[in-house]
Amino acid sequence: QVQLVESGGGLVQAGGSLRLSCAASGRTFNNYVMGWFRQAPGKEREFVATISRSGVSTSYADSVKGRFTISRDNSKNTVYLRMNSLKPEDTAVYYCAADQKIWTGTLHRATVDYWGQGTQVTVSS
Repeated sequence: QVQLVESGGGLVQAGGSLRLSCAASGRTFNNYVMGWFRQAPGKEREFVATISRSGVSTSYADSVKGRFTISRDNSKNTVYLRMNSLKPEDTAVYYCAADQKIWTGTLHRATVDYWGQGTQVTVSS
């Protein structure tokens, strides 16, 4: 089992940047495919990005491609989401996810194994 704790959310102006962090407990962090989802008010939780166990492979939702970068440091049991050129439509609660299934280039909210508690990101226009 793994516990995930996100940090780094906040209020930022459109065009600004934020970096989210997700710290995982346990000694088997590199056994998990990691990812980020987000959920805006009144909307379903949606996939944002995912990274393979080694960190070599990454994949993004079309809405964030070219603006967001996911990375991980297995020595620190941490996954990051660097968000640049933020837009008001990026406003949401961002959730860290860990999954033990094989790498497929995406994650599905219905089958993610572990979730963090979420961190709020608000982008003002």
